[in-house]
Order: sequence, then structure tokens, then C-alpha cells
Amino acid sequence: MRFIPIQAQEDTVAAADTLTESYSPKWDGTAGLDQASPLIQTAASYDLIFIVLGVSLIIWFVLLFFIIRVDKKVSKLEGEIEKANAERNS
Repeated sequence: MRFIPIQAQEDTVAAADTLTESYSPKWDGTAGLDQASPLIQTAASYDLIFIVLGVSLIIWFVLLFFIIRVDKKVSKLEGEIEKANAERNS
């Protein structure tokens, strides 16, 4: 009975090796990476996670900037409306 888990583990490793061998030519995307630009080399070395993080942070900061800008403009317009109403009532 002790040989069954060991055999199952060997079968799992063999299945993984079969997949790696059959798909390895399709996954070789780093074949001329040493001749690429530094940005491409950095993106490939970090699996693009930091690139995605940087782009998403830029998007969030731009959205925050526009929200603050619109809030200031709306506050200014509200002040002008209150001022106009005060002049009309006096």
C-alpha cells in the first residue's frame, strides 16, 4: 500500500514533464532578449507585473487629479452662484 502514493507522484511528474516538452518551443519568448532594449529586458525579467502596477498607478493618479480639479471648479461655481443670489436678494 505504501507504493501507491509514490507511483502517483511519479505519474504526476511524468505528466508535467510531457507537457513541458510538448509546449516548450511555444514558451521560448526570450530567444533574443539580450539584444532588446532595457525596458523590454526589465519587463521580461519581472514578468510584466511591475509594468502593470506602474500603469495602473498612473491611471489612478490621473483620475485623482481630475476629480480634485473638477471639485475645485464646482466649488468655484457654487461660490459664484451664492454670490449672485446674495446680490439679487439685496
